[in-house]
Amino acid sequence: MQALLKLSRAIDALSEGVGKATIWLVLVVTLISAANAFVRYTFNYSSNGLLEIQWYLFSAIFLLCAGYTLMRNEHVRIDVISGRFSPRTHAWIDIIGTLFFLAPMAVAVLYLSWPIFINAYLNNEYSSNAGGLIVWPVRALVPIGFSLLILQGVSELIKRVAFLKGLIPDPNAKPKAPSAEEELARAIKQQRGEAV
Repeated sequence: MQALLKLSRAIDALSEGVGKATIWLVLVVTLISAANAFVRYTFNYSSNGLLEIQWYLFSAIFLLCAGYTLMRNEHVRIDVISGRFSPRTHAWIDIIGTLFFLAPMAVAVLYLSWPIFINAYLNNEYSSNAGGLIVWPVRALVPIGFSLLILQGVSELIKRVAFLKGLIPDPNAKPKAPSAEEELARAIKQQRGEAV
């Protein structure tokens, strides 16, 4: 089990690195979007390529951060229901959900998206829009993103089994630190207190 936990930590490190690097794309997309809007309204000029790069980068953010989101336990859950269960029951629900829902779906998407990417790459496929971009890089994001999600799913399975065996603390436990929203509210209150 220790070797599997070591593998889990390596997968978590990969997800963390990819996620933190990909987060910077949010800034890039915002800058491109603002520049595109400025040029369009100021100079009455628009480019399909600039619009498509925004879509491509948004796809990269969504797909490449899926594993990171799973690792951080920030994916969509029905907390009203799951919050009522014990940590052990919650771990079992995660194991069943990963094995019977996440893994089959992610493997199916990976399997089905690979030939589409290969076809786009071999045919050097371009967007059908005038001035559009090459398509294969964005098509590659689907198998890459779902591969990262599958890897993170394996890591989460390992952590849940290790928790059930008593080897690690509850991986679903929320940190005791304040949330980003709570920190922001506290900073605003402090600013108001200093200004008054």
